[in-house]
Amino acid sequence: KIMADKADTFAPLTPSMVKGLSDKLYDKRKAAALELERLVKQLATSEDQGKLMSLMGVLRKEFAFSSNPNNRKGGLIGLSAVAIALGQHNPNIAGYLSELVPPILSCFLDSDARVRYYACEAFYNVAKVARGDVLTFFSRIFDALSKLAADSDPGVKNGAELLDRLIKDIVTETPTFDKQDFILLLTERIFVVNPFTRQFIVSWLSVLNSVPEVDLLGYLPNFLNGLFKILADPNAEIRRMCEAVLGEFLREIKSAHEKVDFAALVNILLEYCVPDGDHLARFTAMTWLNEFMLLAKHRMLPFASQLLEPILSNMAMEVDSNIREAATAANGRLMKLISELPLPCAETGPEAFVLSTTLPVLAQQLQKDALPTRLAALRWMLMLHRVMPLKFYDLVNCILQSLLRALSDNHERVALLDLELFAQLSLQPANPGETVPGPKATEFFTRFMLELVTLFRSERELLERHGPFIIRHLCSLLTAEKIFNALAGILLDESNLEFASLMVQNLNIILLTTTELFALRAALHDMRPEIRPLFIVLYRTWSHSPIATLALCLLCQVYDHACDVLYLIGRMEVTVALLLEIEKLVQLLESPIFTNLRLQLLEPQRHAYLIKCLYGLLMLLPQSTAHETLRHRLNCIPTIIHSLVLLERPGEEKTQKGNIALELPFADLLAHIKAVQTRHSDAVRLAARSRAGYEMLL
Repeated sequence: KIMADKADTFAPLTPSMVKGLSDKLYDKRKAAALELERLVKQLATSEDQGKLMSLMGVLRKEFAFSSNPNNRKGGLIGLSAVAIALGQHNPNIAGYLSELVPPILSCFLDSDARVRYYACEAFYNVAKVARGDVLTFFSRIFDALSKLAADSDPGVKNGAELLDRLIKDIVTETPTFDKQDFILLLTERIFVVNPFTRQFIVSWLSVLNSVPEVDLLGYLPNFLNGLFKILADPNAEIRRMCEAVLGEFLREIKSAHEKVDFAALVNILLEYCVPDGDHLARFTAMTWLNEFMLLAKHRMLPFASQLLEPILSNMAMEVDSNIREAATAANGRLMKLISELPLPCAETGPEAFVLSTTLPVLAQQLQKDALPTRLAALRWMLMLHRVMPLKFYDLVNCILQSLLRALSDNHERVALLDLELFAQLSLQPANPGETVPGPKATEFFTRFMLELVTLFRSERELLERHGPFIIRHLCSLLTAEKIFNALAGILLDESNLEFASLMVQNLNIILLTTTELFALRAALHDMRPEIRPLFIVLYRTWSHSPIATLALCLLCQVYDHACDVLYLIGRMEVTVALLLEIEKLVQLLESPIFTNLRLQLLEPQRHAYLIKCLYGLLMLLPQSTAHETLRHRLNCIPTIIHSLVLLERPGEEKTQKGNIALELPFADLLAHIKAVQTRHSDAVRLAARSRAGYEMLL
């Protein structure tokens, strides 16, 4: 009875088939499978569908799903034999696949390596017969193959590779292949880090992308991120495969860019352009973005602010010239796109460029360590102001502090470009074709000069190290008269008297010694009517430093008034700082700047007040090197007594006073310098009393 029940359970399999399929030896399972194949052919010929379905049910339940590994092996070879037999009788076995395929697929993940191998072999035979019909189960097939690709057993891995090639062949020859199903699977599996699985994924993408009927370009945003992660794999072969696939997709984009979702792709590429990322991934991402500039053109403009940071950072790439060159090319193309914008440019829509988000990004780049990045950021600002000046002025406040900080950059090229931008902002005319700065430019210049003085006040080191450089080049880019007029006007009302004095001393040295101010010195020397208002402005501000005022008077040849200033200095408290300033002035008098003044000493009859002033300086100086220098110079004038006598002759006074004959308010100017110096003296005494009181408290 038990034997009869067993026979019913396995029917229509014969006992010999059951025994053979359950045997642990492969040869006996193979012999039983051949016997089973003959039985299936008979049933197919007689069209006994009931027995066929029962037979496959037995193989599935009693063998493929058995807990005995030998039974599972027998079930797999048996299902393979059924598929081969049915295929020989009728190539269309689609109706039987629901019985044949699921049990084989379940064995792909079996704990026994040999079972997994036989599952690959069995499915290979089924797929070889069923061809395109087997793709009904593609999701499960692909998932299983992606896992088998990383199998620890070499035999299983080889079997999976053979099956994988067959499935790829079937897919490429099947026009009805469901791409969306594949993309969903790909999106799930592409982020697996196992190198064999990655290799499997890339190989599938390569195969499918080579099929003309399969268009994956529209789905590229779904898996591009994963491809770039694979591109950073440490395995060189995987990187090579991935690079080739990405190259294929880029070629397709070039030929069919009208249907490409550039926005989605750009957002992915930006993630891989970061400076600390993988070099190959970064180079590839920069290359793609570079090509997008040519293909998408103005559709790239909404991403300008996002693109600038990685582009400018990679332009400074020192160890990889390929990345640097790609970034430089992308930078040039993006600049060209923006420079060609029609005005006014749109700030909304698919081709919008938003200046308000771009300028802060550029300002941040000015803080980067890399010199090329900082230079490129300033060139961008120069270009943006030329293209859209009105919008730039409206937003300049958000970058002004960054631009001011850039003036202290240790690289001269950065500071020069920064100053060029300030000059450009200060000269922009209101309308094209005009040369006079417009209202916005004038307003900016005033604001800039105020901020510059504030910066000098708060950062004395900047004033000492970079102040002369900044002022000299501003005088070259704008005009010396404009710069000195503005600075003098601001410093005139400076409440910090010590800073005002220091600034005047610095400005005085710049005025007297630098090449850039030669024209202004010449104009002040001649004192033509158009320069006289500037002299008055400078004089009032120079009053914060009496020695600087004296030097200004000597430069402008107002020698009689210089004597008045000298007498005022004589009544002041003589400090070490004052004597040092006098010594510096004596050194300047011996420099090429005052060559004309020294030549005037050869005409004592005409320049007696000059001689009197120089002797007055000599009287102020203690015995020192400067005293000896000036004394030796004055010893070259043998007629000093005669010159001084000339000052007493009636009618001779006007000719001896140099430019004192000019219609200038010298009395008011002298009163002004007296008042300013009184303020300085009061401030010094107040500070001294405060220190004394503090020391007593201690």
